[in-house]
Amino acid sequence: MSLPDDTQLLYLRLASHYQGAIESGSLTPGDRMPSVRSLTRLHKVSLSTALQACHYLEDKGWLEARPRSGYFVRRPRRVSLQPNSEPEQPLQLDAAQYLGIHERVSEFIASCELYPLKTNLAQAFGSPDAYPTEALKHAATRALRSHPEVLVEPTPWHGESGFRAVLARRALDHGMRLTPDDIVVTHGCTEAVNLALRAVTQAGDTVAVESPCYFGLLQIVQSLGLRSIEIPTSPHTGMSIEALELALQTQPSIRAVVVVPNFQNPLGSVMPDAHKERLVALCAEHGKALIEDDSYSALCDAEQSLRAVQSWDTDGTVIYCASLHKTLAPGMRLGWITGGRWHARIKMLKFAQSRPNDALSQLTVGEFMASSAYDRHMTRLRNLLRERRERTAESIAAHFPAGTRLSMPRGGMLLWVQLPPIRSPHALFEQALREGIRVAPGWIFSNSSRYDNYLRINCGIQFTAEVDAAIERLAALVYEQLV
Repeated sequence: MSLPDDTQLLYLRLASHYQGAIESGSLTPGDRMPSVRSLTRLHKVSLSTALQACHYLEDKGWLEARPRSGYFVRRPRRVSLQPNSEPEQPLQLDAAQYLGIHERVSEFIASCELYPLKTNLAQAFGSPDAYPTEALKHAATRALRSHPEVLVEPTPWHGESGFRAVLARRALDHGMRLTPDDIVVTHGCTEAVNLALRAVTQAGDTVAVESPCYFGLLQIVQSLGLRSIEIPTSPHTGMSIEALELALQTQPSIRAVVVVPNFQNPLGSVMPDAHKERLVALCAEHGKALIEDDSYSALCDAEQSLRAVQSWDTDGTVIYCASLHKTLAPGMRLGWITGGRWHARIKMLKFAQSRPNDALSQLTVGEFMASSAYDRHMTRLRNLLRERRERTAESIAAHFPAGTRLSMPRGGMLLWVQLPPIRSPHALFEQALREGIRVAPGWIFSNSSRYDNYLRINCGIQFTAEVDAAIERLAALVYEQLV
């Protein structure tokens, strides 16, 4: 191997200098590095040498490049975990009535309320500092000034027209071509999915769902008197298309398929585009409604937006549901739905079920989303979540026992942690609550017991010394439960 020339040695010396500054704490995660031109002046090196030093530190995980902003210090993940196990592919799939899921979730909520809370790792949205509080407050004030009658006049049935127009324009980022008339505003994504299922099913029908699955969907299924069939779902590529095809061939009572293709809750998986296209074609071939929950796709680390499943729909097979609860304003409960061939029925059901959403929140958010301030917020939010996700994952890797597994998602705010075999998942959950630590246990994400050894951990909150200590204490409780 040839020895490095003087130029190479120079960039390595420069990189070593800044690596030392990071390791000593002189530069901390989130700090901005001097610009490349500043480095050339400070150290009297060429532009090429300064760039090489930055690229080297980026490759080693010490820096991250942000578009049009320069280089920033990042916290390297020095400890890693094996990825989550892939699900087994069953020879046959049986439908099961989701009796008892209300009791499981009610038990979870009641247990959480028994003990004082210190650290909440169970929620599925960011802490208030992640959202543009001041900008939204000013937007609301402007909306009231421009529309002083908004609090005393009826709201348009299907949503404020300007807000729906903004949603239609933003949907282009995810490959969809919609008009404002294609959109109905809802009370979050939960109401949107509820409306979708009511539009395409009746009591006794079967719905194909992911496994594991967000417990809120399981509650909707039970409340509507539906049966569900769990489709194995990969922590890396989402719902198994092969298993779904088997279910559609053997379970004629299936009327709808519900998926979260982008950053699935709780797995964090992203379905590849080829799988999304196959999924739409499969549901269209069998004449089944495909209900897409797309609450998280805007939280992707990559600059390029993730495509919605709906973007492959050519005949109205897909009912698309989305929300701003995770990305912009958890306190407003704003969601929306476009109903494919069932759109007229969904509009009727929305009016019958809950009437329209309030107009003030729609005017406020519509103005903000129409501006470049929204794009700046989303860039900041994605960077913030990436840093918090990495720090939370590193803390889990550093403290949890051998055999713990975690697949690192490339976006979102949830981590699905697979524990080594333990004696009592319920005892672990209860003991954590007694110590003020709240997590979402795996047993609420399925009607089976196959996810008892899992935890869903939120990483949208600020990563503080207290959060790190809570994860360390949670890890100690896992050690106590090891088989």
